[in-house]
Amino acid sequence: MLLLLAASFVIFISIYFAPGDPLATLAGQRSMPPERLEKLQAQYHLDKPLIQRYFLWLGDVVRLDFGESITLREPVNDRVREAAPVTIFLVIYAQLLVVVIGTITGSIAACFRGWPDTVIIVATSIGVAIPNFVAAIILSMILAVNLDLFPVIGDGEYFWNRLYHLTLPAISQAIVASALLSRVARSSIRNELQNEHVQTAIARGLPAGLTFRKHVLRNASGPMLSVVGLQVPAMLAGTVVIDYAFDLDGLGSLLLTGVNSSDFPIVQAVALIMVTATVVINIGVDIVLAFLDPRIRLDRRQ
Repeated sequence: MLLLLAASFVIFISIYFAPGDPLATLAGQRSMPPERLEKLQAQYHLDKPLIQRYFLWLGDVVRLDFGESITLREPVNDRVREAAPVTIFLVIYAQLLVVVIGTITGSIAACFRGWPDTVIIVATSIGVAIPNFVAAIILSMILAVNLDLFPVIGDGEYFWNRLYHLTLPAISQAIVASALLSRVARSSIRNELQNEHVQTAIARGLPAGLTFRKHVLRNASGPMLSVVGLQVPAMLAGTVVIDYAFDLDGLGSLLLTGVNSSDFPIVQAVALIMVTATVVINIGVDIVLAFLDPRIRLDRRQ
């Protein structure tokens, strides 16, 4: 809670210390009668001290009221409500790809030395070095323009259509994260395979698949899950580039629109939502880690 409070204060202060005059932005860079300017000042609390403005804004945020857009002249909540489903769908889709691709490739590299390990190491080294906007351009040219397998713009309307439209954006988001997860999974699984209890289970003749799932993958999932959680902020920030590259109407596109038009209520709302989502997801990751790894619970009790 204190972290969110501090983040909200930084977001609020950053907007007001940004270049430009908020009142001039509200006036649309046009001259207005003094009474109209006073009305705008009162509406956005610009006639009050900065700290008082922050607490007034925070009180509205607690009630889930992000105010009114300056340029669009409509509630920010409505725009967020329209954009959020696209971003949520995209991030979940990308994270699923990260977990599947990273876990499978990392497991193969850990269990099969030789050329499979070498190929995966080379592939992940390349994957880590590719920015998501470069991946978006390459995938669009190959899979959308040349092969005509996926659409290059739009986010779709219903579930399966949206899944189809967001495949390329999700892959673009997942490349770096899946490469990082694959490396962590390779190292963690290889360490677990060398543990005595795993060697004992193998010597006792337990099925290889059961031993891997119960004794290896579960114990190695802690560092892997941490990587997945740490990639959430990068993916949320990356939606700005991905939304622009694929013409998506998500939170990234909304944030970019707000920045370009100096629409600070939109910028504040989207930034705070992204920070809140990051904090909540990382707390959830810690809870899941404690459930998966009994050693964490024991450390906290001591």
